[in-house]
Amino acid sequence: MTRVLRDVAESDLDAFFQQQRDPDAIAMALVPSRERDAFDEHWRRLLANDALTVKTIVDEGEIAGNALSWVLDGRQVIGYWLGREFWGKGLATRAVSELVEVLAVRPLHAWVATSNVASRRVLEKCGFLVVETKVEHDERLDREIEVQLLELA
Repeated sequence: MTRVLRDVAESDLDAFFQQQRDPDAIAMALVPSRERDAFDEHWRRLLANDALTVKTIVDEGEIAGNALSWVLDGRQVIGYWLGREFWGKGLATRAVSELVEVLAVRPLHAWVATSNVASRRVLEKCGFLVVETKVEHDERLDREIEVQLLELA
């Protein structure tokens, strides 16, 4: 099967910016979008940090989204974002599977809003199990959200 992850090129950022502005994706992931300047600064920091794994998800030559891994609160975590036009094709599952292969660190973790059933299913298909559920205050959304921590041992 064709690989769906590759290194991020600076030219990918315009697609990432547009994808993170999609209202349906924002509502599902409970991750607010960034304005262009904040987005560009965020991605400059990501790409300059050699401790992170940052990949572009591609589908038939199109930029479908991104997948990354970083340390958060002492845990190695993963995250991903897929443009809405690429949903429902198994692409997120393939991307997470590839990312997990690349990362030698275990356990791996992922946080997901409990309302984001599709993302939780992607993680579960890749072997992640729910290990914690909690309610937390999201500063960027300025509201309480229920989130689950999933782990791949």
